[in-house]
Amino acid sequence: MSTLTERTEVASGYRAGRTLPVRVELLRQLKRRRTMVMFGILAVLPFVLVAAFAIGGEPDGRGNRITLMDTATASGANFAAVNLFVSAGFLLVIPVALFCGDTVASEAGWSSLRYLLAAPVPRARLLWSKLVVGLGLSLAAMVLLPVVALAVGSAAYGWGPLQIPTGGSLATGTAARRLLVVVAYLFVSQLVTAGLAFWLSTRTDAPLGAVGGAVGLTIVGNVLDAVTALGDWRHFLPAHWQFAWADAVQPHPEWSGMIQGTAVSVTYALILFTLAFRHFTRKDIVS
Repeated sequence: MSTLTERTEVASGYRAGRTLPVRVELLRQLKRRRTMVMFGILAVLPFVLVAAFAIGGEPDGRGNRITLMDTATASGANFAAVNLFVSAGFLLVIPVALFCGDTVASEAGWSSLRYLLAAPVPRARLLWSKLVVGLGLSLAAMVLLPVVALAVGSAAYGWGPLQIPTGGSLATGTAARRLLVVVAYLFVSQLVTAGLAFWLSTRTDAPLGAVGGAVGLTIVGNVLDAVTALGDWRHFLPAHWQFAWADAVQPHPEWSGMIQGTAVSVTYALILFTLAFRHFTRKDIVS
């Protein structure tokens, strides 16, 4: 089996910077069935929750403990916040792992990766295009959920301020800005999963292995964060800060938790993305 080598001679007029532009990769990924299915699931979730509340009635408090879930039907803004709350721990991990973990491994699995590089497409540009598109689709998925939830919730429960479970409320304009902050933080907090999935995608020809591995390691992080015996060591786990965004939907927001969570997530993500590029540029592409 021969090893694919980089070409030293290229056609006249060839420019590496114009090969495989991001828009071409984006169109390729948008046309894939798994993209449409994932977006469809996220768009349907708010309708499922509305139906659940209609069948089971309004959510009740758990004893003396009041949570964001208890105000789900107070307004469209509350309903959007609840959708993010129930999805942040696991559901939003899936599209990130899928879009970032399937992208390179699927090309290898289809035996089309070597033909892309033989075009020739520079390896770094190929990987960069796929990473940008993967992160872009992940962000789009995270934006889609609250937008649909806000529309569905406003139709079902009315347009109004975001009611704070512990008392007080946020005006609609303020609530919208805070929800944007929440989505931005959720995206940053999921960069670790994106980095894991992308790195694994460069190391395997099995897309399921890359996606499943990233999801599995993310779950392991959540389990470790639940081990209180680890004490302050849990502060170095991205999972420890995944719900720090709740501090943003308070009358007087607290930013320290989100700042620490952002620092931890970005640090892990940069390391993982660097490992992915380093491995891929040195890898023998034979599939």
